[in-house]
Amino acid sequence: MKVGYCGIAGRPNVGKSTLLNAIMGLKLAAVSRRPQTTRHRILGVDSGPDHQIVFLDTPGLLEPKYLLQRKLLKIARATIKEADVRLYLVDARRGMDPNDRTFFDNLIRENSIIVINKIDLITKERLLPLIAEVNRLTGVDEIYPISAKKRFGLDELKQGVIRLLPQGHPFYDEETLTDQPEKFFVAEIIREKLFQLLGAEVPYATAVIIDNFQERPGRKDLIQATVWVERPSQKTIVVGKQGQRIKAVGMAARRHIEEFLGRPVYLELFVKVKEGWRESESDLKELGF
Repeated sequence: MKVGYCGIAGRPNVGKSTLLNAIMGLKLAAVSRRPQTTRHRILGVDSGPDHQIVFLDTPGLLEPKYLLQRKLLKIARATIKEADVRLYLVDARRGMDPNDRTFFDNLIRENSIIVINKIDLITKERLLPLIAEVNRLTGVDEIYPISAKKRFGLDELKQGVIRLLPQGHPFYDEETLTDQPEKFFVAEIIREKLFQLLGAEVPYATAVIIDNFQERPGRKDLIQATVWVERPSQKTIVVGKQGQRIKAVGMAARRHIEEFLGRPVYLELFVKVKEGWRESESDLKELGF
């Protein structure tokens, strides 16, 4: 059968996580309208009778400004390098700009497919010239126009990936969907809600640590998590007036966590100041970077 790793790469906010979630039919990766929501390599296993594709979602490619971003770029580069097939996503509204060209030329090239995402946001008249322009700029013939959000073009894209994969034996049993534990996805859900409910730059200064995750038969699971911020002023924003904002984050996260786990949970959130965590090797190590 066809078996291998497929890295999903591209600049921030082009829809990489939305694509992974759409292909898997399950929400594995945090999604928001803000760029660089993804901070970890997230693995999704798609198994069929003739294939096993191990999709690898990656942080957005950008020029790093601080230590966390440098580590995210390192994760993305390593993931792309180890993949058997490489998907490079381009936003249909923007096309392939010079930054895309630089990252693509330096990182992708071999066994690559270019995915033009968000085609539902442009006119049909723009699509064919855009495909021709991307082909001219990259020399890649494997170009797939899709809308990950609308689930358009995904079957054709998956067949294109399968054609490029090597023959082999499955890496995972057919029931496996990912390699991360439930605890990881709970933290991702909380962080996603922070990105969705907070304004300006504050979400980028937040991180989530799961302090306690207890399964309690006959009772709601107990989940206690800490939200790190870098400054006292950010804590004030995250907590909100009389705790209303962090309460809203908790309510939204709890509903999503219960849907994901398939069982009721009791969620407690705490907010603490951890100054400069994005530039701290020890703090980033604690977060798994």
